[in-house]
Amino acid sequence: MPENRPHITVATVVERSGQLLMVQEQADGHLVYNQPAGHLEPGETLLAAAVRETLEETAWEVEVTALLGIYAYTSTTNGISYVRHCFIATPLRERNDRQLDKDIVAALWLSPVEIEQRRQALRSPLVYAAVQDYLRGVRHPLDLISEF
Repeated sequence: MPENRPHITVATVVERSGQLLMVQEQADGHLVYNQPAGHLEPGETLLAAAVRETLEETAWEVEVTALLGIYAYTSTTNGISYVRHCFIATPLRERNDRQLDKDIVAALWLSPVEIEQRRQALRSPLVYAAVQDYLRGVRHPLDLISEF
């Protein structure tokens, strides 16, 4: 039986030279594509979680610059509800000394066309929604978020 409270997650959309930073990962026995994303840890801010997850999954240090959106989704595979806080970030530097999280197969830069071609292999509809919102120019200031 699924949990009755939503999982709070973060994700980042990171662009470099017209390409977006994505991860190829193992999820529920399938190889899927996702933005760098993960769960908020106890005592962690949303912004810190976004920076941490991006580093852990891609070996890229980033600076969060805007809020893209907040997305809600209930998984059809496990029945869990997710509330995803998706941020826009600027790449700062790649840390070649870091190993990627164990479920990450690869971190790669993909064009929007390449992401569209992989649409059936995206981890959830949230991934494509975030890409489309980003490409449409959706941006919200970070001061919308108050964390105490």
